[in-house]
Formats: sequence, structure tokens, C-alpha cells
Amino acid sequence: MRRILLPTLLACLCTSAQAAVTSIDVGAALPRFSLVKPGTHHYLRYFRTADGASIPLDIWAREVRFEQRDGKQQMHIVQRWDGAMASPTTPAAVKRLDSWFETATFRPLSHVRITERDGKKLVEGFTFAPDRVSGMPDLADNAQKALSVASPEPTFNFETDIEFLQALPLAEGYEASINFYHPGGPAPKRYSFKVAGSATIAGPAGPVDCWIVTTDYGTPGADSTFWFAKGSQLMLRQESAPRDGKVLVKTLID
Repeated sequence: MRRILLPTLLACLCTSAQAAVTSIDVGAALPRFSLVKPGTHHYLRYFRTADGASIPLDIWAREVRFEQRDGKQQMHIVQRWDGAMASPTTPAAVKRLDSWFETATFRPLSHVRITERDGKKLVEGFTFAPDRVSGMPDLADNAQKALSVASPEPTFNFETDIEFLQALPLAEGYEASINFYHPGGPAPKRYSFKVAGSATIAGPAGPVDCWIVTTDYGTPGADSTFWFAKGSQLMLRQESAPRDGKVLVKTLID
């Protein structure tokens, strides 16, 4: 029997592990983009405390549309957060996102975020180019008009990660490296998302067999776990790592 020296074996294992990570690049058609269908889904976001209490945060609506724009069919994702009212006399916080993409590839084109809280309104608008993300110059009251963040490679929009992950070929052992940028934040960078296994969890219409996807967002201890329904790959649930004794939970309600 041929002997394999330990250093050689370890090198082979490391090479194999590295080869197993799929680099997702902006511009390539996503394997399961057809699963991202027009329609609206609502999620409840709440904090779960160490003693089992549930503290409601907001209702989160995510709508996918396919519309004609600039003579082309493009994908349009609209999101809205309606916060819980602090008191009968205090308006609830509202946040709205309006994002446009190249169909099939998820290449981001533009992104507008409007936040209304405590009687104040914040408008932020961004455009995506291959080498940078910039403030939208013609958007009225744009607080990010002067923004210019360089990107060594084209980047995806982090604020639409749920639909993006739905379009990947999730399977046992699958791991993806994705260059994401949170509009208005620090420079883009690559994050790892890995299928850690599968499980059956409760869904709005009964038990659902799911892929379990995990990431630490590039920061040890900042773990987050997602449950995507096998078949549709729709996200049913997400839980963050405990912070200040609380876990942030997002769960599909319809």
C-alpha cells in the first residue's frame, strides 16, 4: 500500500476545502434565480430574551417585482419596516427601501433608503458601479450625495441578501463567498455563507424541511443562522447570536 505522508495529506485536505468554496461574482447568472418570484412576504422581527420573553420590534414587508425600466426588464425589490408604537401619541418608526437590479444576475443598480423616526426624515440614495458605490446625485435631500466608496471588485447589495441567498444552489456542504456592501457603510468585503445541515421547522402552513445556512459576517461570535425552505428556498426564519442577552429573530408570517 502506498504511504501518504501527513504533511502531504493535510495539504490535499486544505486544497480540497478551499476548492469547495464557490466564489459568487457580480455579473454571472445565478443558478436558481428563477426561484425569486414576484410577490410580497411579511416577517415579524422580535427580540427573544434569556428568560424567554418576546419583545416585538417591527413588521417587515419584502416585495419582489419585475418591471420595465430604461427599456429593459429589471428586478425591483421594495421593503418596508413598520415599527411598534412606543405610545398612542408617538408615531411608529417607518423605514422604506427601494432597490433595482439587473435581472438574473442580481447586479445592483440603485438603492434608496428612507427612514422616518421621532418626527425626522432621513433620505439616502446610492448608485452601484463596477469599481465603486456613490451617492445618488439627483435625489432630493440625499444625505449620502457626497458618498464615494471604492470597491476592488463589483459588489452585491447587502440589504437584499435574503432574496440573493434564495437564488443560490443550496445543498449539503455548499459554501459561498460573496462580496457584499451595506449602502452607506464601510468598504465592501467578502463574506462566507455555508449550508450547515438541514432541519424541519414550523412554517405558516405547517412543518417545512429547510436548509440551515450560517455566517458570522466576518466577525467571530457574530453568528447568524438562516432556515431556507427546500424547494422554494424562501427564508422562513433567521436568528442572530445573543447580544446583551437578546437574540434577534425574523420569522415568516405570510
